[in-house]
Amino acid sequence: MTQPKPPVAAKHPKRIEQLGRVRVDDYAWMKDDNWQAVLRDPSVVRPDVRDHLTAENAYTEAMLAPTKALQEAMFEEMKGRIKEDDSSVPTPDGPWDYYARYVIGAQHPVHARRPRGAGDGEVVLLDEDAESKGKAYYRVGAAEHSPDHGLYAWAVDEQGSEVYRILIKNLATGEILPEPVESSTGSFTWSPCSQYLFWIWRDDNGRPAKVYRRPARGGAADDLLVYDEPDEGFFISVGTTSSDAYIIIGSGDHETSETQIIPASDPTASPVNFHPRENGLRYDVEHWDGRFFVHTNADEAIDFKVMTTPLDATGRANWRDWSSHKPGRYVVGIGAFKDFFVQLVRENALNSIVITAKGGDEHAIAFEEEAFALNLAGGYEFDTTTLRFVYESPTTPRQWFDYDMATRARRLRKTQEIPSGHDPARYVTRRIFAKAADGAEVPITVLMRADTPLDGSAPMLLYGYGSYGIPMEPNFSIRNLSLVDRGWIWATAHVRGGSEKGYGWFLDGRGPKKPNTFTDFIACAEHLTAHGYGQAGRIVAYGGSAGGMLMGAVANLRPDLWAGIIGAVPFVDVLNTMSDISLPLTPPEWPEWGNPLEDEAAYDLIAGYSPYDNITAQPYPAVLATGGLSDPRVTYWEPAKWVAKLRELTTGEAPILLKINMDAGHGGASGRFDFLKEIALDYAFAVWAVEKGWGA
Repeated sequence: MTQPKPPVAAKHPKRIEQLGRVRVDDYAWMKDDNWQAVLRDPSVVRPDVRDHLTAENAYTEAMLAPTKALQEAMFEEMKGRIKEDDSSVPTPDGPWDYYARYVIGAQHPVHARRPRGAGDGEVVLLDEDAESKGKAYYRVGAAEHSPDHGLYAWAVDEQGSEVYRILIKNLATGEILPEPVESSTGSFTWSPCSQYLFWIWRDDNGRPAKVYRRPARGGAADDLLVYDEPDEGFFISVGTTSSDAYIIIGSGDHETSETQIIPASDPTASPVNFHPRENGLRYDVEHWDGRFFVHTNADEAIDFKVMTTPLDATGRANWRDWSSHKPGRYVVGIGAFKDFFVQLVRENALNSIVITAKGGDEHAIAFEEEAFALNLAGGYEFDTTTLRFVYESPTTPRQWFDYDMATRARRLRKTQEIPSGHDPARYVTRRIFAKAADGAEVPITVLMRADTPLDGSAPMLLYGYGSYGIPMEPNFSIRNLSLVDRGWIWATAHVRGGSEKGYGWFLDGRGPKKPNTFTDFIACAEHLTAHGYGQAGRIVAYGGSAGGMLMGAVANLRPDLWAGIIGAVPFVDVLNTMSDISLPLTPPEWPEWGNPLEDEAAYDLIAGYSPYDNITAQPYPAVLATGGLSDPRVTYWEPAKWVAKLRELTTGEAPILLKINMDAGHGGASGRFDFLKEIALDYAFAVWAVEKGWGA
């Protein structure tokens, strides 16, 4: 059978001089100079770019044609683990219970409410599936009822470009109000009095840059600017304190933050600065027990602590310790109820919930499995003793609990139902640790069938991320079982750059210490193979977005370890992207990676690991890179350029594949079943790469 021939990308060398350094980019032409328009309408992409991407998709489809049956089988397995007519646990708010539910066959949910405690009387707020008909892409971001229950607002993106329109529905009449909010990030909040909608405007580069206030039943002419963030590296957010006493505007980058407050009793008042930004100082604010509570890294509290300050004296000089800093005990976030204060705390890659009563009595919620995920589920009511949390582990399906903070009674409200069946006893979850080159202990979460041999014979998928302080929680996944049930070992490497072992774990994998992320991942692979969890050349490495950068780096550093590399929307063109201030995320990302436009050390550091810039003539394993044409975060040309250069320079025979979703952005397909088809393709590629022996 004739082997399909891969596209050969044209080379148009572009010489780039920067800080006295010179580089040549042969594939810079793939960036459409009109990329902002492409985000809004992918059909306007330059014809030569479209032709190239179409050819790449055709090649990938031809190469993976032998896996079609496996893709379909995996998709049906994953779909079979979904309760198609599932419904969320209702969340009470005053006279109503709010929830979301699916109908059989639907890609998107129905948002609804019914009288509190009742089993009937449903009122449909939004039928996403009906609204999505005839649209290639449809994703709802925020969706929220007004506090007086009279209006319902939702933000929708119909391109995958993260440019949202906010619509408002009058729940008394069913009418959708004229003049929706345009050019939004999709983030908004109602004023507690229900009279105003505060929403965030995004600039042409995609940055959340301004907060506007609109009367609840007003139009575009009524929008008033509330806050304009002057720093192009800062993003902004808007919300309220748990008490609904204050409207909060947060702004910040990856190392500095600042808060503005507006009293909810006077929502048209100008925002007041809580404490002026200081480089390196991060803080966010809650209101409880007649004081402000400040979650902060002040006083070199690397893993954060909680401080308090009077309502009328919010400056840093007035902050006093309430919960002292303990290194390695990361205070992830805080929340409040009328009589209880709540902290989510992470130690050694495991979460616990710490609850403090007004009288000072404190206790914690924790579980005993080796690896698990525990998180707060949120709610609408402040004057309640009920806290909802979600527990899961790689072997335990998701469980929703209502917890009485006064009596400490725990009520299981729901367990994720797996229609095709799931027996946790058939599986094993383990938490092991690999020793990095500098002695750091890197956690690894392993999921496998109980009967999987540890003699190196089992193929392994090793997943990693390691950026922005985002932890890879040991969650339950209906998707991963399709590999594990085929005898695979699924392992997650909790490398530095995440926050699994605290905020310091994040700091040790960013900026000048970024290479720790890559060497940690390699150390995890070596530790696993040394202990019988797979073997070199039969591992598939998998990561997305910034985790895709990790994939590109470890492909360059240790191609011999992998049978395949899956880079999902991979951030691989780091040096060029961090040097291009026209792109949406460049200035805000400099604290994370460094600024190669002004800092020679940052330039040299990034140039030393940027996956695209460090491809060399060596045998690479099989590679599958995926992307979205309307992705504003990792633009389509990053994986396209990466694949072109890999294919040009590899000295091996393993295929280098590119799959671009021409109708979606960073998150992939928007429908719950369409998304599973994309995952099934990734996993089928992994099986194919191992079976074909594509290891470098």
